[in-house]
Amino acid sequence: MLAGLSLLGWPRGESALSILIYHRVLPSPDALRPGEIDAARFEAQVAFLARHFTLMTVSDAAAALRERRLPRRAACITFDDGYADNWTVAHPILARHGARATVFVATGYLNGGRMFSDTVIEFVRRVPGPVLDLSAVGMGVHPVATVEERLKAVSALQVQLKYLAPDEREAQLRRMLAALPVGPMPDDLMLTDAQLRQLADAGHEIGGHTVDHTVLTTLTPDGAREQVRAGRDHLAALLGRPVRSFAYPNGRPVRDYDAGHAAMLRELGFEAAVSTAAGVALPGADCFQLPRYTPWGRSTAMFAARMMRNARMGGPAAVV
Repeated sequence: MLAGLSLLGWPRGESALSILIYHRVLPSPDALRPGEIDAARFEAQVAFLARHFTLMTVSDAAAALRERRLPRRAACITFDDGYADNWTVAHPILARHGARATVFVATGYLNGGRMFSDTVIEFVRRVPGPVLDLSAVGMGVHPVATVEERLKAVSALQVQLKYLAPDEREAQLRRMLAALPVGPMPDDLMLTDAQLRQLADAGHEIGGHTVDHTVLTTLTPDGAREQVRAGRDHLAALLGRPVRSFAYPNGRPVRDYDAGHAAMLRELGFEAAVSTAAGVALPGADCFQLPRYTPWGRSTAMFAARMMRNARMGGPAAVV
């Protein structure tokens, strides 16, 4: 089936860059993380990409876009946030297929930290049913008798927390955990310094993603600059090499970042930045607002067909 897709209708002579977003690669599926890929599906996708695409790091791809020398069917594999399974699960798969990725790291969560979204997931996983009552801390009442209800509760709580200032968000998380203690929470979800160095030494690009994943538009210009600069400097000192690329937290244009933030990244010496706006990039694109998209489909055949369509049609949304 996949061989047929590669021969029938694949666009010839295209120079479009497809950048894929991943966060975690789970050893096996997790009902409370339906948007995260598992190792078996990731391996199938990487095998297809390695066979049919030229896989590049984000900064190398951006340079090729600027210089109008992008290879035909170019693609980037990117990971956001800095999860430990980027090293323990994803890296061995990438290495088997000779592929390199770009890993965007929020430095404040290294070495035992936990992102607020993961705290919410693990909290909801552990609470007894059938109802989660957080009305005492202003976070509502949520049915949690079924997996579907727990997923809805996770989404609702994450939305409440996402756009809070970092200190306010952490305070609200503490109130949530104190309102209904659920026991120990995992402290091994994120990369350690040693794992991050191993990723870099293996040839993967390490990019900035702020310190604590705060959405830039929720900060003052000086606050946003400090988040970006501090994260970059932490990574550069840890790895002993420059940090050339950046991923906007949450990544939606206008709502989560704006043209001023893109200009700030240029001033700070970055060479490229990626958003979560869907699309593919063509030579001449703005390398500080490169689009990305989440891999689709439960089957490798569907993934392959959509990748082919993306290259032929110019992406699932606007081409930038």
